[in-house]
Amino acid sequence: MTMFKLSLISLATLVPLAACHSAFFHPSMYGFNVTDKTFPFDNRPVAPLRDRSFADWWFHGHLDFPPHPTDFFELPAGKPATAEIACTKSATSYFASSEGGDVRNATNPNDVCPGGRGPIAYHTQGFDDLMGCALAIAYKSDVKDVEPEDFTIFSVNQTCVWTRFTDFQVPARMPPCPPGGCTCAFFWIHSPNGGGDENYMNGFKCNVTGSTAQAAPLATPKVARRCGVDPINQKFQSVPGNCTYGAKQPFYWVNKERNNMFEAASTPPVYNDLYNFLDGAQDDIFQDSYADLPDPSPVAAVPVLAEIPVKPEASTSGPVVASQSKCKRKLGAASSGLAVRSLSSGHDHDRNSRSWVPTSARRSRKLHQGSRESLWRMF
Repeated sequence: MTMFKLSLISLATLVPLAACHSAFFHPSMYGFNVTDKTFPFDNRPVAPLRDRSFADWWFHGHLDFPPHPTDFFELPAGKPATAEIACTKSATSYFASSEGGDVRNATNPNDVCPGGRGPIAYHTQGFDDLMGCALAIAYKSDVKDVEPEDFTIFSVNQTCVWTRFTDFQVPARMPPCPPGGCTCAFFWIHSPNGGGDENYMNGFKCNVTGSTAQAAPLATPKVARRCGVDPINQKFQSVPGNCTYGAKQPFYWVNKERNNMFEAASTPPVYNDLYNFLDGAQDDIFQDSYADLPDPSPVAAVPVLAEIPVKPEASTSGPVVASQSKCKRKLGAASSGLAVRSLSSGHDHDRNSRSWVPTSARRSRKLHQGSRESLWRMF
């Protein structure tokens, strides 16, 4: 009996790594110190969210486990914010407060799941099967005042989850947070090839730093629409006019209450070009991002980013108007990234790159109507 008990204990210690999944880890998060013993069920930050009531899935049910009032995750305007994503807190820089001690991979600091089964441990068949993660923000300091519709996705990393240290580019025009900071959250839905229908959310306190005179209020976020190349549904051409442009809400999916997405398990909503979530900073989320934003439809024109007057940081001799190139994102080496990802061409991409992912959509916003249509017909 003693040996049997020891075997069970040994098996239990392996469960966090064997079960895997992934979460955002930082002292600013709600539930930072939640373990598999805190709740009568496994509600660790890495546990997937599915078939739960609103109270159980919203902020992962961790609102009663807030961070220390002085802990914030900093969001430097115009620069990357580096998050740690892992299968267990023991695999992060914050291992000292975990039950499992330090299990980081000494030979690969970016290992998401040390001792795991490779990429399938974090729900992907490989690099070309990544669907992206996102960070969202609500300009409310009291988490009790935050509703699902308040969150705006401000940054997307389309090659996530892949590395423990993951960069999220912050838009340069982000306004400062109110006194007491902002409320943020990490969101992830993985590839259907990597497991069942699962939703992930981790909330945390955040603060925007380095805001400039160019900062602007965020627009009211809308629900994203499926509009990109979609081979699973036999749609081999994008419909850019049918995309949601500007500020967009996170995906709330496969739970019992307050869902805003209703896709089947085989076609989950994902944070990439399929739903017009471009890689990097979401630079068009502000109230003045578009002079005209028509309702999405298959025949609607693709909106063009507005020209934003540059506000002086100091005294200046007169007004200056920024060209639209100020809003451009860095392009990857291949302009056909959308087709590469969607059709799994098998090209050997730089796995540490943040810029190879789809670029055609962001390019098309800067071109005149004829060029945009020509570019989209490529797919």
